[in-house]
Amino acid sequence: MLEQFLKYDRDLLVYLNNLGSDNWDFLWLNLTDKITYIPFFLFIIYFIYKKFSLREFLLILTSISLLILFTDQFTNLIKDSFHRLRPCRDDTLNFLLRSIDVRCGKFGFFSAHAANSMAVSIFLFKVFQDLNFKALNYFLIFWVVLFSYSRIYLGVHFPVDIIMGLLVGLFFGNIAYKLVNRFVLFRTK
Repeated sequence: MLEQFLKYDRDLLVYLNNLGSDNWDFLWLNLTDKITYIPFFLFIIYFIYKKFSLREFLLILTSISLLILFTDQFTNLIKDSFHRLRPCRDDTLNFLLRSIDVRCGKFGFFSAHAANSMAVSIFLFKVFQDLNFKALNYFLIFWVVLFSYSRIYLGVHFPVDIIMGLLVGLFFGNIAYKLVNRFVLFRTK
C-alpha cells in the first residue's frame, strides 16, 4: 500500500513538473528564492513595528526567529531520519522531469520551505487577525501556496513533501501563537 501511495506521489510530481515551460522557469526560480521576498519581509517588519508596542514588536520578531529555528531543525531531523531522496537526486526520475538549473539538497521529506513559510504565515495570520487586515492575511496564505508549489515545479520536492511540510508548519505556527499568547501574555490590540 505504501509503495502504491509513493507511486501516486511520484506520478503526480512528474505530471505537475511537466506542465511547466522554459518560458516560465525564470519566474519560478525567482519565486522559490527567499531573497526575492526581502522587500515583503521588510514590509511585514515595518508593519509590525508601526502597529504594535516596542515590547510586542520585539516579542513577535523573537517568536518568529525561534519558530523558524525550531521548525527548520525539526525538518532536518525528519529528513535525516527518513532518507527519502529528493526527485532531483533520484536517478530513476532524471529522464521524466524537466531539467531546471536549481540547487538541490539530498533528502526531501518533508519540505523545510513549506514548513517554515507556513509556520510563520500562520503565526502572523493569528497576530494580525484582530487588526482587520484581511488582505495582508490572505496574501500571506497565497504566498505560502505559491512558494511551496515552486518546489514541485522545479522538481526538488514531491507533492507529499510539500503537503506534510505545510501541515507541520500549520501545527507549529498555531502552537507558537498559543504559547506566546498564554505564557507571555501577549495580546493584540
